[in-house]
Amino acid sequence: MIGLDAQDHEILRLLRLNARMSNAALAAEAGLSASACLRRVRRLEESGVIRGYAAILAPSAPEAVITVMVYITLERQTEDCLSRFEAAARRHPEIRECYLMTGAADYFLKVEVPDAAAFERVHTEILAAMPGVSRIQSSFAIRNALATRSRARSGGGRG
Repeated sequence: MIGLDAQDHEILRLLRLNARMSNAALAAEAGLSASACLRRVRRLEESGVIRGYAAILAPSAPEAVITVMVYITLERQTEDCLSRFEAAARRHPEIRECYLMTGAADYFLKVEVPDAAAFERVHTEILAAMPGVSRIQSSFAIRNALATRSRARSGGGRG
């Protein structure tokens, strides 16, 4: 991991607000020259700090999904059990994110499905069948309260 300075953090903050802003606009808001800003963004991308950019779909979009937050408790927390669970999670594209946690549950999953019936299938055929699972607790997300801060504005990419 690279060391991040205040300027890097400012670039990341601005990109979280609008990842589609042009390099010129990003540089102006960050107080940098366009070339220095572009070098920093490329370094952040190449080092893996910025892993990619995404489109956030409106709830009414045809590709809209239901997001389900799932806490998983395993029978045991041995390295073998954790590794087998994580390998199984990687095989299912419905599982968008998988975090090893501290606290009551061992894992927190973000699952995306088209509807409740699809989640029922994921719950019974995938989650319950994953190695070492002893408890599944699920909550359906109503809306992402921070999604509005990521609204894409017109503007091209950096370049």
